Amino acid sequence: MADTDATSIYDFTATDIQGREVPLSRYQGQVLLVVNTASACGFTPQYAGLQALHAQYEAQGLTVLGFPCNQFGRQEKGSADEIATFCERNFGVQFPLMDKIEVNGDGAHPLYRWLTAQAPGLLGSKAIKWNFTKFLVGRDGQVIRRYAPQDAPAKLAKDIAAALG
Repeated sequence: MADTDATSIYDFTATDIQGREVPLSRYQGQVLLVVNTASACGFTPQYAGLQALHAQYEAQGLTVLGFPCNQFGRQEKGSADEIATFCERNFGVQFPLMDKIEVNGDGAHPLYRWLTAQAPGLLGSKAIKWNFTKFLVGRDGQVIRRYAPQDAPAKLAKDIAAALG
């Protein structure tokens, strides 16, 4: 399905870090926090905060989805195995990680083309500016809000709690 035809996040599929196709409809009825990540970025310590949110709210229906991306300063050079190992070893990441994708340009994953159209950034920009841009998606599959890379995960807790109802 073309991203322009999508009506919710559930219309997309992604490849997980083990190489398996994952229909995002698997998460129907959950609140999602979708984040483009990188292992060698100044914001990389946010992995710990994202994991804390995932652990705190998972039982209530939150899933954090990490999408590694190497488009910003080449800060995600590793293979899928290296990324997964790094995230687990250094930050205890238990939330789902997807395969490395592009979030901007002609090669942008259709999910990210849809997310940025639903929730443009500052001054209406559709481009992702840097690693750890976050999108909060409600149980209905619609984008609630976009957060900047510098927005610490803990600052999102109130909005996540509200989305969980």
